[in-house]
Amino acid sequence: MFLIRWISRWPLGLLHALGAALGWLVWALSPTYRRRLAANGRLAGVSRQALRRSVAETGRMVAELPWLWLRPHDEPLGERIEWVDARFLDEAVAARRPVMLLTPHMGTFEVVARSYVERHGAVQPLTVLYRPARQPWLREFQESARARPMLATAPANLAGVRQMLRALKRGESIAVLPDQVPPDGQGVWAPFFGLPAYTMTLAARLILQTGAVPVVMRAERLPHGRGWRMHVSTLVAPLMPGTDSAALAQCAEVMNRTMEATILADPSQYLWSYNRYKQPRPAAAPTIGPENDAA
Repeated sequence: MFLIRWISRWPLGLLHALGAALGWLVWALSPTYRRRLAANGRLAGVSRQALRRSVAETGRMVAELPWLWLRPHDEPLGERIEWVDARFLDEAVAARRPVMLLTPHMGTFEVVARSYVERHGAVQPLTVLYRPARQPWLREFQESARARPMLATAPANLAGVRQMLRALKRGESIAVLPDQVPPDGQGVWAPFFGLPAYTMTLAARLILQTGAVPVVMRAERLPHGRGWRMHVSTLVAPLMPGTDSAALAQCAEVMNRTMEATILADPSQYLWSYNRYKQPRPAAAPTIGPENDAA
């Protein structure tokens, strides 16, 4: 913890430079990392140059986390955030529509929530779904670091699902990573860059049940520690209403196609080492239905 707090006070540009070196060190020392990065990149048709840049960008992502997590509440990101095509998001919040932010493992997904809260949190607070760390000390640190005014966190379990559902029904916003592999029973198999990937259905079901506006966001890391450029878009196609297998399969396909388009817009900033095609871990499936509506 002392080391993390000390690093958090370093300039962002220096952290990014050291993070790039860290990324290449991990690449050099881990054959599994190299194989997965290369295999996932080939599936998506990504150039070798973009994959090489992603190695450094992944290291930068790790190095900047202490700077982000321990940044004082009274020091907003402010001018470090550039917004692109934010009108779609602004209009949804202005109409007081519940919003679901969708972002892949790309750039700095931690910054997406912070940026939204600085822009709209005072009007429409945000709840973020996250998977708690396995180590108790890291889990406690993440929870305290992520706790910000107008920013709540919800664990990836039944209690967290209910928390997000209540937030949407209050007209607030939530955020999820739709390319995260859900536990068994909480998703369906759908193509992702040409291979079947177990894909969550939770995001689509919440959108359809509550009328939430799906907003796709990605944070592009800018060079020399200048900050991040926030890109805003929407789904590539409407979601099919219903809870039958055909509807769930269509929703998962739309989510994956949307994430593919978002990733390919800047493949150098995607976490290509993420094991997107792994088997889901066993778990009881949370349900969205009348029994949760009153929760």
